[in-house]
Amino acid sequence: MSLSLDEHWKLGLIGRNGRGKTTLMKMLLGSFSYQGSISYTQDFVYFPQTIKDDSMLTYYLLQDLANYEDWELERELNLLKVDLDVLWREFSTLSGGEQTKVLLSLLFLDDENFPLIDEPTNHLDIKTRKIVADYLKKKKQGFIVISHDRTFINNVVDHVLSIEKSQLVLYQGNFSVYEEEKKLRDQYEFKQNEKRQSEISRLKKTAKEKEQWSKSREKDKYGDPRKKGSGATFNTGFIGARAARMMSKRQNMEKRMQREITEKEKLLKNLEFIEPLKMNYVPNYHTRLLYVEDFALGFEGKKLFQPLSFELHKGEKVALIGPNGIGKSTIFNFLRGDFSGDVKGVAELIPELKISYVHQKYDNNKGSLQQFAEDKNLDYQTFLSNLKKLGVEREVFQNKIEKMSMGQQKKVELAKSLSEKSELYLWDEPLNFLDVFNHKQLEQLIMEVKPSMLLIEHDEKFLQKIQARIIKIII
Repeated sequence: MSLSLDEHWKLGLIGRNGRGKTTLMKMLLGSFSYQGSISYTQDFVYFPQTIKDDSMLTYYLLQDLANYEDWELERELNLLKVDLDVLWREFSTLSGGEQTKVLLSLLFLDDENFPLIDEPTNHLDIKTRKIVADYLKKKKQGFIVISHDRTFINNVVDHVLSIEKSQLVLYQGNFSVYEEEKKLRDQYEFKQNEKRQSEISRLKKTAKEKEQWSKSREKDKYGDPRKKGSGATFNTGFIGARAARMMSKRQNMEKRMQREITEKEKLLKNLEFIEPLKMNYVPNYHTRLLYVEDFALGFEGKKLFQPLSFELHKGEKVALIGPNGIGKSTIFNFLRGDFSGDVKGVAELIPELKISYVHQKYDNNKGSLQQFAEDKNLDYQTFLSNLKKLGVEREVFQNKIEKMSMGQQKKVELAKSLSEKSELYLWDEPLNFLDVFNHKQLEQLIMEVKPSMLLIEHDEKFLQKIQARIIKIII
């Protein structure tokens, strides 16, 4: 590739997991070797920064990472609507959203280096994503950002660089412009592909017909041995010379046609296709699967959230939304029988309901894929098929799960859930670490299968696409 980027651009870097988005950033940082040359007028700085000791107070941890004045940090934290009290808490005790905002504030205190921002939206709630998006929009300096949240990336970028199967494509505009232009380009390339495939088939057919005809003429010199009395009875010297000329002509023609076929095949585009996923959903015969009335959870007499009341019926998609740390995942824990705090009100699932659960954290998934499938009672081939369709390359299948990338580990967790026989799906932030193509796969699957789902998710566009009913949780 040869590419020129303007330092004032707010550039969105997108592409399927494993295509090299983070690798490209690491190359700019000089962390990876490469062929060719990269020249730049500013040095680069990367988010998320490497944290060596997360048990430190946040204030001192930030001082170890960069040089700044206290008033500058406070200004940035105020812009991100972060309570300054977080500076005097251990970094490990901050929520995922608080950690993200603190590290982003530090990133933009540096006005000498060019920011490379890798996945800032993971684990952020909807409100926090909007705050971070507004913050990035107001920054005068340019940056490169990787994010799979379509609403977020659409709001913060003015250029898009797409890493595709066989090329990089640069678009001027936000994510909506990219989607529309890519759709038109793909439609054109698909039609061109069909036309070229037809031409290649015609050329191959013509080449085969001419080869067969030429071979049949060569038999004239000696006759057809399969036919009785078909020996040559004419001027074999003349026919031999003619056959030699024909053979030479045929060979030249074959070379010419093969060159034409090869040239046509080179023009074929390696287009992106999204394979449909499969879900092992078994509808329950009950109409109402979950009943919640005046329900609240807490610890030591302190409620996590205001009481909730709602129902979930067969075939419904219900999304729990609210700020980070309010107790959404704790509700899931309660429904799975893993909660030891205070309970008020009622939250009842129908008895013996088959539930498939996607964890927000899946550190316990370890070992080979085959052993994992056996331990979870999964159909191994269905499990592998969904992994492949989610974009995990076959060579990765031999790796242990704990050695895979975060995106690949997330796909293992998701493929597990899709392969399990289930009457209700509890999915806790299923889109974290998944690319835009995976989002579309899941949208298509959910709209076709119409499963019963209770989910926690912060991607507004995804929730709109699957037509989820929203239950807001408030403090």
